[in-house]
Amino acid sequence: MVKINGEMKDCAGETLAAFLGDNRYSCARVAVEINGDIVPKAKYNETVFQDGDSVEIVAFVGGG
Repeated sequence: MVKINGEMKDCAGETLAAFLGDNRYSCARVAVEINGDIVPKAKYNETVFQDGDSVEIVAFVGGG
């Protein structure tokens, strides 16, 4: 199980990029932290969630 934004999800073994796509996040408009470390966008495809990870996803929205 992986804790994402405070909610437990069964997505261990899934890549960060796949999770973001499946959950309709725009990779260009998010910042992701795993276990306290910011993940560079270039690493989204190769970053695999591990059981017990704590993930924070922040989505940026525009407006005026």
